[in-house]
Amino acid sequence: MSITDPIADMLTRIRNANSNGMAEVCVPYSKLKLDVANVLRREGFVNGVKVEGEGTARRLVLAMRFGPDGELVITSIDRVSRPGCRVYSSVEKIPRVRGGMGICILSTPRGVLSDRECRKQKIGGEIICKVG
Repeated sequence: MSITDPIADMLTRIRNANSNGMAEVCVPYSKLKLDVANVLRREGFVNGVKVEGEGTARRLVLAMRFGPDGELVITSIDRVSRPGCRVYSSVEKIPRVRGGMGICILSTPRGVLSDRECRKQKIGGEIICKVG
């Protein structure tokens, strides 16, 4: 079985691990997934990201983050741009998630960035997902 949308698979694994209270989640490695995971780490939605294994057996391990009383840091994580329907946005039209409490992750000519970083650099791109 081949996965037609590996980013959606990664987001589903994060969503499931988050709702089940798991400390870590493992995802098959790709450079784009690593970039998305690093944006989640920079924005404070996960505690850490590390790459394990070598060659084709490489995988990403994300350390999930929870509040002091075990409350969820990630309340929603949704795919926006899909292989069959790409969604692009200029810097002026990047949506605000949960009134600025969440983030959009975009793929830009300068790499994978959060909506805050895109607004700071005045650059738009493809909206990969929304995290709230």
